[in-house]
Amino acid sequence: MLRALNEVDPMKNMTRIAISILLTFSASIALACDYPASPKELPNGATASKDEMLVGVKVIADYQEVMATYLACIEADEIVAVQAVGDDKDAKKQRKTMFDKKYNAAVDEQTRAVEQFNAEIRAYKAR
Repeated sequence: MLRALNEVDPMKNMTRIAISILLTFSASIALACDYPASPKELPNGATASKDEMLVGVKVIADYQEVMATYLACIEADEIVAVQAVGDDKDAKKQRKTMFDKKYNAAVDEQTRAVEQFNAEIRAYKAR
């Protein structure tokens, strides 16, 4: 039996919809933003060698790069989430409040790590 080109098979449509939904959810899970761990072992400026301090500089630079990627990721996720909310002003306000807290907490942690290492650099230079 031949079908017209514009005739739609309901089962194919349901299958396509189901696949689309699965791909959407799996993509969002796969693209979840991973919160970077703060550097745990920075050199002690009072006792570290120059090479150890240079490794610390690289560790902090890498951390800042990973944190910048994380921040960009959560910003992109938030844009999508706000679009999904639609015209609900209360939901948008609540999302903004939560996003601001999440973003600011990450920036605060990054600032603490950098300030900690800067203190170690000052201790190293003071020797």
